[in-house]
Amino acid sequence: MTEQLHLDDDSVTTFEATVERALSDPPRVVLDRTHFYPTGGGQPHDTGTLRAADDDRVWDVVGVEKRDTVYHELGPVEGSEGDAPELPGSGTSLRGEVDAERRAAHSRYHTAQHLLSALLLAEFDAPTTGNQLYRDRARLDAAHDRFTDADLDRIETRLNGLVADGRPVSSYTMDRETAEATLDTDRTRIDLLPDSIDELRIVEIGGADGADEPYDRTACAGTHVGDTSDIGEVVVTGRETKGPDEERVRFALAEHVDGGE
Repeated sequence: MTEQLHLDDDSVTTFEATVERALSDPPRVVLDRTHFYPTGGGQPHDTGTLRAADDDRVWDVVGVEKRDTVYHELGPVEGSEGDAPELPGSGTSLRGEVDAERRAAHSRYHTAQHLLSALLLAEFDAPTTGNQLYRDRARLDAAHDRFTDADLDRIETRLNGLVADGRPVSSYTMDRETAEATLDTDRTRIDLLPDSIDELRIVEIGGADGADEPYDRTACAGTHVGDTSDIGEVVVTGRETKGPDEERVRFALAEHVDGGE
């Protein structure tokens, strides 16, 4: 099983690893350890490169998927001609480099989504039912009948207040039995996790003025910023009804609304 290093430190984007096995259809490798985030939890996978430690071979990582373990799909290096080089064999030492800009964008949006989920639950009694993040926008579905224009203005103002507070974001692991006995499952949503997961990664966003009780606490394997001020200004870009008693809220970082990406 690949050791997922980002679960302990999601700020790191370079690492050393060894190939455990390679598969050809599609071309992909399994590493003993990785900082590449696999698609999951509404967050897209990381991209980047793998470079052989002993020669000049390099591969683009174009997809990352977790099944029984983590698979890194490889493609031709951007700007090169022809197919990707021959796959690295078992035992090959590699240096991995995650696309830091893509990771940072996903981390900012994912942390913003956590703030928005906690805000909607606390102030509208609207639990999150789904979400999807991109590099330049995101959406969140919530169990609520209808958000008015006034609601959206209030949400945006409150959300940016939480961002500006500079609240610390941290993570730790907890066994499932303890988590189910001690944490508020309305927000942690532990009940949605497969029964096979017995150790949880808990992500917390600090409370106001260093309060003991965090503003948000939820089970999450995604990547996040270290402080909410790292998110930047957020714009609520719209809403739509997705079904009976379900609303979708769309949001983006101000730099993306202004034509950044």
